[in-house]
Amino acid sequence: MKKAVIEMSGGVDSSVAALLTKQKGYECIGATMKLHNGSDFYSEKACCTADDAEDARSVASALGMPFYVFDFTADFDREVIQKFILSYECGATPNPCIECNNHLKFERLFDKMNELGFDYIVTGHYARIEYDADKKRYILKKAFDLSKDQSYVLYGLAQKQLAHIMFPLGELNKTKTRKIAEENGFINANKHESQDICFVPDGDYVSFIKNYTNKDYPHGNFVDLQGNILGEHKGIIKYTVGQRRGLGLALPKPMYVCKKDVARNEVVLCYKEDLAVKEVFADKLNFVSIEDITEPLRVKARLRYNQKEQPATAYRTGEDEIKVVFDEPQQTAAASGQALVLYDGDTVLAGGTIK
Repeated sequence: MKKAVIEMSGGVDSSVAALLTKQKGYECIGATMKLHNGSDFYSEKACCTADDAEDARSVASALGMPFYVFDFTADFDREVIQKFILSYECGATPNPCIECNNHLKFERLFDKMNELGFDYIVTGHYARIEYDADKKRYILKKAFDLSKDQSYVLYGLAQKQLAHIMFPLGELNKTKTRKIAEENGFINANKHESQDICFVPDGDYVSFIKNYTNKDYPHGNFVDLQGNILGEHKGIIKYTVGQRRGLGLALPKPMYVCKKDVARNEVVLCYKEDLAVKEVFADKLNFVSIEDITEPLRVKARLRYNQKEQPATAYRTGEDEIKVVFDEPQQTAAASGQALVLYDGDTVLAGGTIK
């Protein structure tokens, strides 16, 4: 009998994933990752709270599954929180959920899977995995329910991981998932969606960073593309590329953050038409459904989680670098630190971190 570790966040998605895996005859255990010490980090709209762990335990008990809590607090602090802070300090815009997937859910939890002699990790992500016998590769694809698709944040999965992962919800929509949970009496059948970054209460990441580092981030100048001073900013970590609201400036025409110059402690503003980009470079590459890019490749590329991918051509420009040239300039801000993910239809080809 095949054995599966169910990564249970306490939400409805992972709970139904556990049920579906049990129904297929797998021997299952439930596992929740403890990522923080204490409750100070948590907000009501975040995942991974103490209450979430109890909900996960309740569902595991109802399914007759052993349940474990794995303490990954040190790993989470090192691989997610500290990188999150450093990214803002360096002028980038981090994506902590991708870091958590790469280093916690599909690395540390994988270590536990191997230690226990289990065969699969199962999560409640909305995505699909298929095996291409001709390519001899595992293929990552979008979920059938495109409104819930999470393939963008999963581009970092390696072949050896894809071979041992199952996403039972990839062919379901959210309505069906909740219906299954209700029919089985799960305590979390109508639980709210997690929205906030789990370690940033109420989305106030600036206060979180200041409290964590015990640093004051000095004020500096807002400048335009010509270097003209437009006003004073309140600390460079407070702003992200593409931001328009909350600048605190009285301007004759709306302006957007287009760059953060950490060395000069300046936040550079531009007009919307100047924010558009046609070329984007990315590094920290992971090739998912293809082995490499050896010649110009037609793709659809996505710069943000909620952006629709756009037609482009991808080029290999270095040992760990690609360049993507869009057919049309993109108004979506290309923020360093965010993910650039390449698609062919519903298949994830590759991804990397925007430089």
